[in-house]
Amino acid sequence: MSLKDTITEDMKTALRARDTQRLSAIRMLLAAVKQVEVDRRIVVDDAGIVAIVERELKKRRDSVTQYRAAGREDLARNEEFEVGVLSAYLPAQADAAEIAAVIEAAIANAQATGPGAIGKVMPLVKARLAGRADMAQVSALVKARLTP
Repeated sequence: MSLKDTITEDMKTALRARDTQRLSAIRMLLAAVKQVEVDRRIVVDDAGIVAIVERELKKRRDSVTQYRAAGREDLARNEEFEVGVLSAYLPAQADAAEIAAVIEAAIANAQATGPGAIGKVMPLVKARLAGRADMAQVSALVKARLTP
């Protein structure tokens, strides 16, 4: 069963259970998938859906930060709930040791030295860790590793 089918089945389950908050989050995700399909005139595969989920998660996490800064805890809790729902559709997250190993392998493969080589290393790292790690944190780790 494809990831899109799984999401659709979860939407039906939430609809039957009358779980309006979960249903809203899943519908939002399906709408984002449909938007990409219509805009690009393609059928999104599982890798594309993972990329869409990551993008939506980033939006939600940014919203949580902004809502908390504005003192809107109620809206922040709603966004955090959506983060929890969307996170379920990502593959298993890589642990710190695996991330470090991938970074080291990418640096060795690109023969990277110095902070100017981040642009060479990140595409290699992203190809191996897409959907399995927060790329902003990974980028910070790569930068720290390449900075003397």
